[in-house]
Amino acid sequence: MLNNLYFYLLSAVPEGADTLLHKAAEGSQAAAEATEESHELPNLVTFINKSFAHHYDTLIYAGFVALMMIVVALITYRKRQLIPGKLQNLVEMILEALDNLIFSVMGKEGRKFLPFLGTLFLYIWFMNLIGLIPFFKSSTSSINTTAALALTVFLYVQYTGIRRLGPWGYIHHLLGSPTDAVTWALAPINFPIHVIGELAKPFSLALRLFGNITGEDILIAAFVSLGIMFMGIFHSPIGFPFQIPFLLLAMLTSTIQALVFTMLSTIYFVMVLPHEEGGH
Repeated sequence: MLNNLYFYLLSAVPEGADTLLHKAAEGSQAAAEATEESHELPNLVTFINKSFAHHYDTLIYAGFVALMMIVVALITYRKRQLIPGKLQNLVEMILEALDNLIFSVMGKEGRKFLPFLGTLFLYIWFMNLIGLIPFFKSSTSSINTTAALALTVFLYVQYTGIRRLGPWGYIHHLLGSPTDAVTWALAPINFPIHVIGELAKPFSLALRLFGNITGEDILIAAFVSLGIMFMGIFHSPIGFPFQIPFLLLAMLTSTIQALVFTMLSTIYFVMVLPHEEGGH
């Protein structure tokens, strides 16, 4: 179905059987060339305005996902009932699962960070999955999106550390929390190591998510392109859905990547919290 949708948009409506086969060959070649140039499938914004999409399609789809999440949240909140309906039951089930997961890592402190971490997981998860829908794009396949998410986590973690530990406590944490002569002697070595480690965290978060989602998109685009090329080779008006198994795999890996990003962010919060407050 995905191949056929792209084929019909990339080629004109045929008038006869011979024209159908001719258009299939031309459409398959054009689609394959377009996919090879961009390393990803065209999205709806690309068809509307290619130059505009090159700069803003990532922002458009990220904003679309955020808008849909806000709409669902507002509908669920305004129509909440003591006996929940299907939508409210689904939302509550997801929130309860996230609450249990974060609580298992952070303890009672986890509920204070649940709004941020839960929203972070859902936002990344939906952005990952929306790219599997024909004519949509995963905004997380752009390094700009993943870098912005990672930078947000980094700043929030540092703010939490300074607020909970105090300025001196935060510096003491970066020094390796020295308590005796030996650890104080190692503090000049521990300090740059800890600073580099803190600065490496957002790079790790951003590049991991970007690399995995981009790899999924390139793989799916390659097999869609292969299926379209086979339309011309075998003179068939029906595409070959070689990408179906990889779409199912991408659904799993998209969920895993959103979970990994969220769990690493949760651990970063645990690392800057005082031990007695972190519960570990």
